[in-house]
Amino acid sequence: MKTATYVGGLLGLGLLLILIARADGAAIIATLQLAGAPLLWLLPYRALFFLLYAIGWLALLRPYDPFHRAGLAYLFWVTSVREAVDRLLPVASVGGSVVGIRLVRWRGLATAPVSATVIAEIVLTLIVAYLFTALGLALLVGLGPSGGEYRSFVLAFVLSLPIPVVTFMLLRHGSVFERLQKLLRPLIGMSAMSRGAASLDHELRASLHRPILLGAGFLQFVALVSASFEIWFALKLFGHPVSITAAIALESMTQAVRHVAFVIPAGLGVQEAGLVLFGHVLGIGGELGLAISMVKRMREVLWGLASLVSWQWMEGRRLDSRVQA
Repeated sequence: MKTATYVGGLLGLGLLLILIARADGAAIIATLQLAGAPLLWLLPYRALFFLLYAIGWLALLRPYDPFHRAGLAYLFWVTSVREAVDRLLPVASVGGSVVGIRLVRWRGLATAPVSATVIAEIVLTLIVAYLFTALGLALLVGLGPSGGEYRSFVLAFVLSLPIPVVTFMLLRHGSVFERLQKLLRPLIGMSAMSRGAASLDHELRASLHRPILLGAGFLQFVALVSASFEIWFALKLFGHPVSITAAIALESMTQAVRHVAFVIPAGLGVQEAGLVLFGHVLGIGGELGLAISMVKRMREVLWGLASLVSWQWMEGRRLDSRVQA
Protein backbone atom coordinates (compact mmCIF):
# COMPACT_ATOMS: atom_id res chain seq x y z
CA MET A 1 0.00 0.00 0.00
CA LYS A 2 2.85 2.37 0.86
CA THR A 3 4.53 1.67 -2.48
CA ALA A 4 1.26 2.21 -4.34
CA THR A 5 0.78 5.50 -2.51
CA TYR A 6 4.23 6.76 -3.46
CA VAL A 7 3.84 5.68 -7.07
CA GLY A 8 0.38 7.22 -7.20
CA GLY A 9 1.74 10.42 -5.72
CA LEU A 10 4.42 10.66 -8.39
CA LEU A 11 1.89 10.00 -11.15
CA GLY A 12 -0.47 12.58 -9.71
CA LEU A 13 2.31 15.14 -9.43
CA GLY A 14 3.28 14.48 -13.04
CA LEU A 15 -0.32 14.97 -14.18
CA LEU A 16 -0.56 18.20 -12.20
CA LEU A 17 2.65 19.57 -13.72
CA ILE A 18 1.38 18.77 -17.22
CA LEU A 19 -1.90 20.59 -16.56
CA ILE A 20 -0.09 23.63 -15.16
CA ALA A 21 2.41 23.69 -18.05
CA ARG A 22 -0.42 23.70 -20.59
CA ALA A 23 -2.41 26.40 -18.77
CA ASP A 24 -2.03 30.17 -18.76
CA GLY A 25 -0.50 30.82 -15.35
CA ALA A 26 -0.98 34.57 -15.57
CA ALA A 27 -4.70 34.07 -16.26
CA ILE A 28 -5.05 31.81 -13.21
CA ILE A 29 -3.35 34.34 -10.94
CA ALA A 30 -5.47 37.16 -12.35
CA THR A 31 -8.62 35.12 -11.73
CA LEU A 32 -7.66 34.49 -8.10
CA GLN A 33 -6.83 38.17 -7.62
CA LEU A 34 -10.24 39.10 -9.04
CA ALA A 35 -11.94 37.04 -6.35
CA GLY A 36 -9.70 38.29 -3.56
CA ALA A 37 -10.28 37.96 0.18
CA PRO A 38 -13.97 36.86 -0.04
CA LEU A 39 -12.67 33.40 -0.95
CA LEU A 40 -11.69 33.01 2.71
CA TRP A 41 -15.39 32.68 3.58
CA LEU A 42 -15.07 29.10 2.33
CA LEU A 43 -13.02 28.27 5.44
CA PRO A 44 -15.81 28.70 8.02
CA TYR A 45 -18.31 27.29 5.53
CA ARG A 46 -16.43 23.97 5.56
CA ALA A 47 -17.50 23.55 9.17
CA LEU A 48 -20.97 22.60 7.88
CA PHE A 49 -19.49 19.56 6.11
CA PHE A 50 -17.76 18.36 9.28
CA LEU A 51 -20.82 19.06 11.41
CA LEU A 52 -23.11 16.94 9.23
CA TYR A 53 -20.67 14.02 9.31
CA ALA A 54 -20.17 14.40 13.07
CA ILE A 55 -23.93 14.33 13.74
CA GLY A 56 -24.26 11.11 11.76
CA TRP A 57 -21.31 9.54 13.57
CA LEU A 58 -22.74 10.62 16.92
CA ALA A 59 -25.98 8.81 16.10
CA LEU A 60 -24.08 5.61 15.23
CA LEU A 61 -22.08 5.84 18.47
CA ARG A 62 -25.08 6.56 20.70
CA PRO A 63 -25.79 2.88 21.68
CA TYR A 64 -22.17 2.51 22.83
CA ASP A 65 -21.88 5.88 24.56
CA PRO A 66 -24.90 6.36 26.84
CA PHE A 67 -23.03 8.87 29.01
CA HIS A 68 -22.05 11.07 26.01
CA ARG A 69 -18.33 10.89 26.72
CA ALA A 70 -17.70 11.61 23.04
CA GLY A 71 -19.98 14.58 22.43
CA LEU A 72 -20.79 16.41 19.22
CA ALA A 73 -18.07 19.03 19.65
CA TYR A 74 -15.45 16.34 20.21
CA LEU A 75 -16.59 14.28 17.20
CA PHE A 76 -16.60 17.44 15.10
CA TRP A 77 -12.92 17.90 15.93
CA VAL A 78 -12.12 14.22 15.33
CA THR A 79 -13.91 14.36 11.97
CA SER A 80 -11.78 17.32 10.90
CA VAL A 81 -8.62 15.47 11.97
CA ARG A 82 -9.69 12.36 10.06
CA GLU A 83 -10.12 14.32 6.86
CA ALA A 84 -6.84 16.17 7.40
CA VAL A 85 -4.93 12.89 7.76
CA ASP A 86 -6.59 11.42 4.66
CA ARG A 87 -6.15 14.57 2.57
CA LEU A 88 -2.70 15.79 3.58
CA LEU A 89 -0.76 12.66 4.55
CA PRO A 90 0.32 9.76 2.29
CA VAL A 91 -2.03 7.20 3.84
CA ALA A 92 -4.16 6.17 0.82
CA SER A 93 -7.32 7.60 2.42
CA VAL A 94 -7.40 5.02 5.21
CA GLY A 95 -5.14 6.50 7.88
CA GLY A 96 -7.76 9.01 8.96
CA SER A 97 -10.09 6.22 10.06
CA VAL A 98 -7.37 4.63 12.20
CA VAL A 99 -6.61 7.97 13.82
CA GLY A 100 -10.33 8.57 14.37
CA ILE A 101 -10.70 5.28 16.22
CA ARG A 102 -7.72 6.14 18.41
CA LEU A 103 -9.06 9.59 19.29
CA VAL A 104 -12.53 8.33 20.21
CA ARG A 105 -11.00 5.59 22.36
CA TRP A 106 -9.41 8.39 24.40
CA ARG A 107 -12.91 9.01 25.75
CA GLY A 108 -13.03 5.53 27.25
CA LEU A 109 -15.05 3.74 24.56
CA ALA A 110 -14.23 0.15 23.59
CA THR A 111 -12.24 -0.51 20.43
CA ALA A 112 -14.65 -2.92 18.70
CA PRO A 113 -17.78 -0.69 18.86
CA VAL A 114 -15.87 2.43 17.79
CA SER A 115 -14.20 0.55 14.94
CA ALA A 116 -17.60 -0.82 13.88
CA THR A 117 -19.10 2.67 13.63
CA VAL A 118 -16.12 3.93 11.63
CA ILE A 119 -16.35 0.99 9.21
CA ALA A 120 -20.11 1.54 8.94
CA GLU A 121 -19.37 5.17 8.10
CA ILE A 122 -16.91 4.11 5.40
CA VAL A 123 -19.49 1.77 3.86
CA LEU A 124 -22.06 4.57 3.99
CA THR A 125 -19.60 6.94 2.32
CA LEU A 126 -19.08 4.43 -0.48
CA ILE A 127 -22.82 4.07 -1.06
CA VAL A 128 -23.50 7.80 -0.77
CA ALA A 129 -20.63 8.55 -3.16
CA TYR A 130 -22.30 6.31 -5.75
CA LEU A 131 -25.62 8.09 -5.25
CA PHE A 132 -23.91 11.47 -5.59
CA THR A 133 -22.15 10.27 -8.73
CA ALA A 134 -25.48 9.11 -10.16
CA LEU A 135 -26.94 12.56 -9.48
CA GLY A 136 -23.95 14.22 -11.11
CA LEU A 137 -24.15 12.01 -14.19
CA ALA A 138 -27.86 12.73 -14.59
CA LEU A 139 -27.24 16.47 -14.32
CA LEU A 140 -24.24 16.30 -16.64
CA VAL A 141 -26.22 14.50 -19.33
CA GLY A 142 -28.95 17.13 -19.02
CA LEU A 143 -26.52 20.05 -19.11
CA GLY A 144 -24.14 18.74 -21.78
CA PRO A 145 -24.51 19.19 -25.53
CA SER A 146 -25.31 15.52 -26.03
CA GLY A 147 -25.76 12.50 -23.83
CA GLY A 148 -23.90 10.09 -26.10
CA GLU A 149 -20.42 11.29 -25.15
CA TYR A 150 -21.04 10.26 -21.54
CA ARG A 151 -21.95 6.69 -22.46
CA SER A 152 -18.60 5.34 -21.27
CA PHE A 153 -18.96 7.08 -17.89
CA VAL A 154 -22.48 5.75 -17.44
CA LEU A 155 -21.38 2.23 -18.46
CA ALA A 156 -18.46 2.27 -16.00
CA PHE A 157 -20.79 3.47 -13.26
CA VAL A 158 -23.36 0.74 -13.92
CA LEU A 159 -20.73 -2.02 -14.14
CA SER A 160 -19.20 -0.95 -10.81
CA LEU A 161 -22.53 -0.83 -8.95
CA PRO A 162 -22.07 -4.33 -7.47
CA ILE A 163 -19.08 -3.05 -5.47
CA PRO A 164 -21.02 -1.06 -2.82
CA VAL A 165 -23.92 -3.53 -2.83
CA VAL A 166 -21.76 -6.62 -2.30
CA THR A 167 -19.59 -4.81 0.27
CA PHE A 168 -22.64 -3.78 2.28
CA MET A 169 -24.22 -7.24 2.17
CA LEU A 170 -21.02 -9.04 3.13
CA LEU A 171 -20.39 -6.80 6.12
CA ARG A 172 -24.03 -6.80 7.21
CA HIS A 173 -24.62 -10.55 7.05
CA GLY A 174 -21.17 -12.12 7.09
CA SER A 175 -18.19 -12.50 9.40
CA VAL A 176 -15.57 -10.83 7.25
CA PHE A 177 -13.00 -10.02 9.93
CA GLU A 178 -13.31 -13.42 11.62
CA ARG A 179 -12.73 -15.15 8.30
CA LEU A 180 -9.80 -12.84 7.58
CA GLN A 181 -8.30 -13.71 10.96
CA LYS A 182 -8.60 -17.42 10.16
CA LEU A 183 -6.73 -16.89 6.91
CA LEU A 184 -3.96 -15.10 8.81
CA ARG A 185 -3.85 -17.63 11.66
CA PRO A 186 -0.91 -19.64 10.23
CA LEU A 187 1.13 -16.43 10.22
CA ILE A 188 0.10 -14.78 13.48
CA GLY A 189 -1.07 -17.75 15.55
CA MET A 190 -3.98 -17.85 17.99
CA SER A 191 -4.36 -14.89 20.28
CA ALA A 192 -6.86 -12.39 21.59
CA MET A 193 -7.12 -11.24 17.99
CA SER A 194 -9.59 -14.09 17.35
CA ARG A 195 -12.00 -12.77 19.96
CA GLY A 196 -11.44 -9.22 18.73
CA ALA A 197 -12.33 -10.17 15.15
CA ALA A 198 -15.51 -11.92 16.25
CA SER A 199 -16.48 -8.96 18.43
CA LEU A 200 -15.84 -6.52 15.58
CA ASP A 201 -18.00 -8.56 13.20
CA HIS A 202 -20.80 -8.67 15.77
CA GLU A 203 -20.75 -4.92 16.44
CA LEU A 204 -20.48 -4.13 12.74
CA ARG A 205 -23.52 -6.27 11.89
CA ALA A 206 -25.42 -4.53 14.69
CA SER A 207 -24.42 -1.08 13.40
CA LEU A 208 -25.41 -1.91 9.82
CA HIS A 209 -28.84 -3.14 10.95
CA ARG A 210 -29.80 -0.01 12.88
CA PRO A 211 -32.43 2.24 11.23
CA ILE A 212 -30.38 5.31 12.18
CA LEU A 213 -28.00 4.27 9.40
CA LEU A 214 -30.39 5.83 6.88
CA GLY A 215 -30.30 9.12 8.75
CA ALA A 216 -26.50 9.12 8.87
CA GLY A 217 -26.38 8.34 5.16
CA PHE A 218 -28.75 11.21 4.40
CA LEU A 219 -26.53 13.61 6.35
CA GLN A 220 -23.50 12.42 4.40
CA PHE A 221 -25.33 13.01 1.13
CA VAL A 222 -26.31 16.53 2.20
CA ALA A 223 -22.68 17.15 3.17
CA LEU A 224 -21.46 16.13 -0.28
CA VAL A 225 -24.05 18.32 -1.98
CA SER A 226 -23.16 21.24 0.29
CA ALA A 227 -19.56 21.06 -0.94
CA SER A 228 -20.85 22.07 -4.39
CA PHE A 229 -21.42 25.55 -3.01
CA GLU A 230 -17.64 26.02 -2.96
CA ILE A 231 -17.56 25.74 -6.74
CA TRP A 232 -20.65 27.91 -7.19
CA PHE A 233 -19.28 30.61 -4.87
CA ALA A 234 -15.77 30.59 -6.36
CA LEU A 235 -17.03 30.86 -9.94
CA LYS A 236 -19.32 33.73 -8.95
CA LEU A 237 -16.33 35.59 -7.50
CA PHE A 238 -14.34 34.74 -10.63
CA GLY A 239 -16.95 36.53 -12.73
CA HIS A 240 -18.16 33.30 -14.35
CA PRO A 241 -21.39 32.40 -12.50
CA VAL A 242 -22.99 29.00 -13.10
CA SER A 243 -26.21 27.38 -11.96
CA ILE A 244 -26.26 25.31 -8.79
CA THR A 245 -27.02 22.22 -10.88
CA ALA A 246 -23.83 22.77 -12.87
CA ALA A 247 -21.88 23.20 -9.64
CA ILE A 248 -23.32 19.96 -8.25
CA ALA A 249 -22.50 18.09 -11.46
CA LEU A 250 -18.92 19.36 -11.44
CA GLU A 251 -18.39 18.60 -7.74
CA SER A 252 -19.91 15.14 -8.14
CA MET A 253 -17.71 14.16 -11.07
CA THR A 254 -14.60 15.55 -9.40
CA GLN A 255 -15.28 13.59 -6.21
CA ALA A 256 -15.99 10.45 -8.23
CA VAL A 257 -12.58 10.72 -9.91
CA ARG A 258 -10.91 11.27 -6.55
CA HIS A 259 -12.60 8.21 -5.04
CA VAL A 260 -11.46 6.03 -7.95
CA ALA A 261 -7.88 7.26 -7.57
CA PHE A 262 -7.90 6.95 -3.77
CA VAL A 263 -4.28 5.76 -3.61
CA ILE A 264 -3.07 9.13 -4.94
CA PRO A 265 -2.42 11.33 -1.89
CA ALA A 266 -4.87 14.26 -1.71
CA GLY A 267 -6.07 13.40 -5.21
CA LEU A 268 -3.01 15.32 -6.46
CA GLY A 269 -3.47 16.07 -10.14
CA VAL A 270 -6.63 13.97 -10.25
CA GLN A 271 -8.83 16.69 -8.77
CA GLU A 272 -7.37 19.23 -11.17
CA ALA A 273 -7.87 16.93 -14.16
CA GLY A 274 -11.47 16.28 -13.16
CA LEU A 275 -12.26 19.97 -12.82
CA VAL A 276 -10.64 20.76 -16.18
CA LEU A 277 -12.22 17.82 -18.02
CA PHE A 278 -15.77 18.11 -16.74
CA GLY A 279 -15.56 21.88 -16.44
CA HIS A 280 -14.89 22.07 -20.18
CA VAL A 281 -18.15 20.23 -20.81
CA LEU A 282 -19.99 22.86 -18.76
CA GLY A 283 -18.33 25.79 -20.51
CA ILE A 284 -15.69 26.37 -17.84
CA GLY A 285 -12.20 26.92 -19.24
CA GLY A 286 -9.12 25.07 -18.09
CA GLU A 287 -7.69 28.08 -16.26
CA LEU A 288 -10.95 28.51 -14.34
CA GLY A 289 -10.95 24.82 -13.46
CA LEU A 290 -7.41 25.05 -12.10
CA ALA A 291 -8.31 28.23 -10.18
CA ILE A 292 -11.23 26.38 -8.55
CA SER A 293 -8.88 23.56 -7.60
CA MET A 294 -6.43 26.04 -6.06
CA VAL A 295 -9.24 27.47 -3.94
CA LYS A 296 -10.20 23.98 -2.78
CA ARG A 297 -6.55 23.21 -2.02
CA MET A 298 -6.25 26.42 -0.02
CA ARG A 299 -9.24 25.51 2.11
CA GLU A 300 -8.03 21.92 2.43
CA VAL A 301 -4.54 22.92 3.56
CA LEU A 302 -5.60 25.64 6.01
CA TRP A 303 -8.28 23.48 7.67
CA GLY A 304 -6.05 20.43 7.53
CA LEU A 305 -2.95 22.02 9.01
CA ALA A 306 -4.94 23.49 11.90
CA SER A 307 -6.49 20.07 12.57
CA LEU A 308 -3.16 18.23 12.38
CA VAL A 309 -1.45 20.72 14.69
CA SER A 310 -4.28 20.44 17.23
CA TRP A 311 -4.07 16.63 17.06
CA GLN A 312 -0.32 16.62 17.66
CA TRP A 313 -0.75 19.08 20.52
CA MET A 314 -3.27 16.72 22.14
CA GLU A 315 -0.90 13.78 21.62
CA GLY A 316 1.85 15.79 23.30
CA ARG A 317 -0.36 16.59 26.28
CA ARG A 318 -1.25 12.92 26.77
CA LEU A 319 2.41 11.94 26.55
CA ASP A 320 3.38 14.57 29.14
CA SER A 321 0.64 13.42 31.51
CA ARG A 322 1.86 9.82 31.26
CA VAL A 323 5.45 10.84 31.93
CA GLN A 324 4.39 12.86 34.99
CA ALA A 325 2.30 9.96 36.24
